[in-house]
Amino acid sequence: MGERGMPREKMLLNGPQALTEVELIMVILGSGNRGNPVRKAAQALLRLAEDDLIRLSSFPPEGMTEIPGVGMAKALQLTAALELGRRRQEARMMLPAPCIVRSSADVYHRFSIRLADLGHEEFWLVLLRRSNEILAEVMISKGGLTGTVADPKVIFSKALAMRAAGVIAIHNHPSGNIRPSRADRELTKNLQWAGKMLDCPLLDHLIVSRNTYFSFADEGEL
Repeated sequence: MGERGMPREKMLLNGPQALTEVELIMVILGSGNRGNPVRKAAQALLRLAEDDLIRLSSFPPEGMTEIPGVGMAKALQLTAALELGRRRQEARMMLPAPCIVRSSADVYHRFSIRLADLGHEEFWLVLLRRSNEILAEVMISKGGLTGTVADPKVIFSKALAMRAAGVIAIHNHPSGNIRPSRADRELTKNLQWAGKMLDCPLLDHLIVSRNTYFSFADEGEL
C-alpha cells in the first residue's frame, strides 16, 4: 500500500477520528512530489506551526508554500479545510441542546405534524447515536393511499453509512387506523432481525395518525 493510500484506507475503515493530525493533513494535501513525500510535507507544516492547529490556521497560504512539496493549490486546500473546521466549531457553539429520544412519544411529537395530515404514506427513519441523540432523520420512501415500500437493505445501508447505533422506523396511515397490518408486522420482524445481525438494533416502529400512534416497542412486539 503506497504512502498516499494509507491514511485514506485507515479513514475509510475506522473513520477520521482514528487519524493523527499528520495523517489528516496528508489526506487534505493528497500527494507530494518527487523528493518531497506528502508525509514529510505534512510533518513540516505541523513543525512550522509548533504542532498548534490554531496557529496553522492563521498562516496565509503563501506562508505554507514555503514548505517543499506544498504548492499554492495544496496550500489553498488546507486553508479551506481549516476554515471549515473553524466554522463548524462556531456553528456548534450556536446549536441548541441535543435532541434525545427518551420515549415513543418524543418521536411521535416530532413526526405528527409532518405526517398526520398527508393523503399518502411516507416511511421515515430516525438514526440515533449510542446516547439516543438524534443523528439524522431520513425519508426512505413515499407511497400511495394504501402503502409504501420500505426495503430493509436500503434502510440499513443508510444507517450503516451514517454509523448509527440504532434506528427507529416511522410511517403514517392516511386512513387514521393505526393498527398494524400484516405487512407492517412482517416488515418490523425483518427490520428487527436485520438490526440484530448488523449490530444496529431497531428500537421501535411507530405508525402515526392525526391524534395518536401505535408503538411496536410499547406494545411489547419488539
